[in-house]
Amino acid sequence: MKLKAILLSLSIPVLLFSCVSTKKFKASQAQYAALTGQYAQLQSKLEDCQRTMRDSTEAYRHRNSVSDERVEGLKQNNSILLNQLKDLSVITGSQAESIKKSLDNIGAKDAYIQDLQSAIARKDSLNMALVMNLKGAIGNLDDKDINIKVEKGVVYIDISDKLLFESGSYDITARAKEVLGKVAKVLNNQPDIEFLVEGHTDSVPYKKGVLLDNWDLSVKRATAVTRVLQNDYAIAPARITAAGRSEYIPVTSNDTPEGRAANRRTRIVILPQLDQFFKLLEKK
Repeated sequence: MKLKAILLSLSIPVLLFSCVSTKKFKASQAQYAALTGQYAQLQSKLEDCQRTMRDSTEAYRHRNSVSDERVEGLKQNNSILLNQLKDLSVITGSQAESIKKSLDNIGAKDAYIQDLQSAIARKDSLNMALVMNLKGAIGNLDDKDINIKVEKGVVYIDISDKLLFESGSYDITARAKEVLGKVAKVLNNQPDIEFLVEGHTDSVPYKKGVLLDNWDLSVKRATAVTRVLQNDYAIAPARITAAGRSEYIPVTSNDTPEGRAANRRTRIVILPQLDQFFKLLEKK
């Protein structure tokens, strides 16, 4: 009896160990099967990717080959056409050679046009930066009194005459020097910029002292602004052009007091920097 009890006590751990080992083994088998399935899926995806890459590469090569063939075909057609024209005595040999060179340069011209468009976009960006600097320097002045804008690639600064002059006068006011000083600060930070100072009047006839008409008044106002920019704010005079436009380029109708007030203005025109524009192209 005791012997049976001893044998039973010894066999229980063995049975338990056997059960535990079997469970671990089955769990390992299941995990292995899952990993094997995942590996097979990944292997399949890898093969699909490799196949797609091969197909894409082959398609790309085919497109390039077709494009090259088309270009070569066009060149051959051009040559055949030119030879036919020469045979018909429609054009001379030198003319045919000139046309051939022109056709061969089409690609180069397309590249030049793209560079030109990029340079124009760069120039427009520089103009917009200049406008933002001017608006930041001038601050919150009424848009009716001072207006900064870009039109057709040119920067314009329109300053109302009531900010600059007394009525019927070309003497600069103290307020004007404050406004012109803010504009001059930005212009001095761009030493390569040249600009035009234009005087504009309304259509009311004017004659006073040595001034015979609105032509004289517009010119005197332009030169008065120019002297302030030169003498008070050290802008190089070689950068400035002064001009009078009289009453002939109004921004609105002269039929109302408000319209006439808008037309009496001094305009600073930032001249297009053609040399710098072409430098942008040269950098390409």
